[in-house]
Amino acid sequence: MSDTKKVQEQFSKDPGGYVTSEVHAAGDSLAWLAAHIQPEGGWRVLDVATGGGHTARLFTGRSVVVVAGDLTHAMLRAAVSHAADLLPCQHDSHALPFAAGTFDAVTCRIAPHHFRDVALFVQEAARVLKPDGVFGLVDNIVSGEPAVGRYINAFEALRDPSHHEAYTLDDWLTFFFRAGLAVEAQATLQKRIEFEPWVARMQVSPADQDRLRALLLQAPTAARDWLKPEQAGRQISFQLSEVLLLGRKTSPH
Repeated sequence: MSDTKKVQEQFSKDPGGYVTSEVHAAGDSLAWLAAHIQPEGGWRVLDVATGGGHTARLFTGRSVVVVAGDLTHAMLRAAVSHAADLLPCQHDSHALPFAAGTFDAVTCRIAPHHFRDVALFVQEAARVLKPDGVFGLVDNIVSGEPAVGRYINAFEALRDPSHHEAYTLDDWLTFFFRAGLAVEAQATLQKRIEFEPWVARMQVSPADQDRLRALLLQAPTAARDWLKPEQAGRQISFQLSEVLLLGRKTSPH
């Protein structure tokens, strides 16, 4: 099955779950994006891989045109059902169907780890930005220690077959630099994940849930230090890390 089909199949299972998911509907990264991207009247904003539309809804109103893009039709329907003023567009993040210099801002939150070619996506985001436009990015990151990064990505992929790869902070800074985006603000955040809702959202089989518990609770020391699992009875939680970047277009693409 192609990467595109994997993503569409996975996110068509329960699109409403992503609209109500606390991880996606809330979190410090939303406030960070809202603080760093403040559209003016007449702006055009594109939110790529909009999911439940939470990031896109930050920018509605104030005479701002907000396009909510996603690969999965069911996700777009769920997103616009909660925000009628969003303009839906079904598209692949690697080939944005817009002319160069169309948008004042592009955002993408908690999604690029599903993309098969993140470098190409960042180049596409830069291409559709106007000169001096901004790109706001949030995504999970992994340790710069290769063995730990591989462990985290394998853990994520067992839960979600559409997971492609989470990258390091240094990887992301390289993607931005090569796309002609000057980083103006950056942060890293840690978020606590409750295991049961996390696996339920992807409809993980009981057998794979057991495997994921084992990967968490029996992780090698370095991976355990990154994931920081905690257990209280049957309740398990762990930590994921996010990078938040704001880049400004400094050269034509």
